[in-house]
Amino acid sequence: MAQSLSLLFFEATGKKAGEQTALTASGSNRRYYRIESEDKTASLIGVQGTSRDENHAFLYMAEHFMQKGLNVPKVLAVSDDEMNYVQQDLGNVLLFDYIAEGRKTGVFSAKEKDMLRETMRALARFQVTGAEDFDFNQCYPQPEFNLRSILWDLNYFKYCFLKATGLDFQEDKLENEFERLAYILLQNRMNAFMYRDFQSRNVMVHKEADGTEVPYFIDFQGGRKGPVFYDVASFLWQAKANFHPDLREELVEVYLEELQKYMPVDKEVFYETLKHFVLFRTMQVLGAYGFRGYFEKKPHFLQSIPFAIDNLRHLLKHASEDYPYLIEVLQKMTEMKQFKDVGMRKPLVVRVMSFSYKKGIPADPSGNGGGFVFDCRAVNNPGKYERYTHFTGMDEPVIKFLEEDGEIAPFLQQAYQLVDFSVKRYMDRGFQNLMVSFGCTGGQHRSVYSAEKMAQHINDKFGVEVQLIHREQNIERVLNAKD
Repeated sequence: MAQSLSLLFFEATGKKAGEQTALTASGSNRRYYRIESEDKTASLIGVQGTSRDENHAFLYMAEHFMQKGLNVPKVLAVSDDEMNYVQQDLGNVLLFDYIAEGRKTGVFSAKEKDMLRETMRALARFQVTGAEDFDFNQCYPQPEFNLRSILWDLNYFKYCFLKATGLDFQEDKLENEFERLAYILLQNRMNAFMYRDFQSRNVMVHKEADGTEVPYFIDFQGGRKGPVFYDVASFLWQAKANFHPDLREELVEVYLEELQKYMPVDKEVFYETLKHFVLFRTMQVLGAYGFRGYFEKKPHFLQSIPFAIDNLRHLLKHASEDYPYLIEVLQKMTEMKQFKDVGMRKPLVVRVMSFSYKKGIPADPSGNGGGFVFDCRAVNNPGKYERYTHFTGMDEPVIKFLEEDGEIAPFLQQAYQLVDFSVKRYMDRGFQNLMVSFGCTGGQHRSVYSAEKMAQHINDKFGVEVQLIHREQNIERVLNAKD
């Protein structure tokens, strides 16, 4: 093992290989190593495959995509049997980790959103430009998204996940519905490259020589000719991504804007078709989680199941009527005790916001209606004095003004009493979301100060996670849950 990769490293760099560090391969059977030269001046990624056909597919694709100017790792040396190769080291930052804070809180920073937007643009280019002059016969194990591959995935779900739950169902009726769903999915044949496993763990954020952070695509060897919807569904409905529906919709719009540069797009048809692919992909993912988790005993995949089940619950609220028995079975599955209990154990997260009444009361992304809204405008306003114009409620001059003036303290004490009661009861009853908003004239002084104080109060007293958002200041941060 080490000798083969060491020789390839020397062939690629002219330097003797030194330390080799095994890297996590997630769901893949391939083995990855970071190989550094003895003098620490060069670093490459060494890959050992278990299937020559799969490796050959990757090597063909990598070369083709490089020639098309797409961001993929450059392969630098390959063994004669194509079982081992070394490629460009893109660093350690997966997109999955780059957006970690947003995934955890559901509140994505401007930086995280920018990278997500760029990734969606890159996906559209990859699917269309990557398919130009592409020999799909090089793909492994299938050259095209077809009936056989769809039924493989649906039965993967049935045998590796659904049956493992112990749910009773009529297999013949379910197979009929599988065929109906497959028929619908195959109405959208396209001469595009379908990545198939496009998710944030297969995107790396690489810093270019000029310091720009750019998404690079990896692990595309399972790709084939197919419809673009599948990859959009895979990425935006990834189980642990925790994208809010509004963010998903924004990212779909960014994707469609880029896709329209390459082909005509009927948005209404696109959105309607996407729903079928989201459901299909969710079932395929659950099948993978079942196999990797229940049968291969890999805990990472078991931990992802509750997130995928939550996704499925939301999908079923707007499910198609084209396959009613399948929807009935999935609905019963999500209501099973083992999945309900997992959902109940999710901790409460409190979202505290400041805002300007001139721009409207904030929407509640949890769908629970907005919670508490406190009007700070009765409190003496520092904003009417020019010396406070350039400060916010987080700055010492404004804090001193409000606290010495004396009106804000009794106002907040009453707010604390009301909110404390609800936080305690929400925790007792297993609720997951509570929203508390403070509004003033400009969303700059009184509301910002009040939101800061409330967020700290809740976090200190109850130890729950608090998402603090100053909407008009474009500031977001998280007060983490305390053990």
